[in-house]
Amino acid sequence: MIQPAVKPATYADLEAVPEHLVAEIIFGTLYTHPRPAPQHASAQSALSGELGPPFQRGRGGPGGWVFMTEPELHLGPHVVVPDVAGWRVERLLALPEKAWIEIPPDWLCEILSPSTETLDRGHKMPIYATYGVPHCWLFNPTTQLLEAYELRDGKWLLLATFDATAEVKVAPFEAAPFPLSALLPLTSLMPQKATDP
Repeated sequence: MIQPAVKPATYADLEAVPEHLVAEIIFGTLYTHPRPAPQHASAQSALSGELGPPFQRGRGGPGGWVFMTEPELHLGPHVVVPDVAGWRVERLLALPEKAWIEIPPDWLCEILSPSTETLDRGHKMPIYATYGVPHCWLFNPTTQLLEAYELRDGKWLLLATFDATAEVKVAPFEAAPFPLSALLPLTSLMPQKATDP
């Protein structure tokens, strides 16, 4: 029996998704997932807080960047929402009036969670490579690991992996290093109480 063709998702389908969900269209399929859990949201906020002063405001760093959390990117037929993205100011001289951005970022970070890691690694990273995003970071708050990738000849090259004890000094933000521990929830940095035997 011939199966009917599956109709690709449209932007109207995405707009019909309830506001409490993040919606993306990837290779014609509509994906939805809940807004970030507190651990994820905390890391997202902390990363923006580390990069914003030196790279967006020029305080203690070179400036020259514009950052956004959860921007809606239209990359060809795909609608993707990275956790944090940054553009060099010369590539994003004015913010669009539309709800989305069609200029691929110069850097982005996906904060991994069990419900999104496969989508982020398996589907979104190839899209980011196809549309020429030069730098992509993957941060997992659970394992406390940050992976920094650079696009070379259309493929992702892993530049470095950082754990909770490391200082993050890697392209494109090597001018103002920060401790990876700054992205972790405060509870993970507090000394653990000894338990009675």
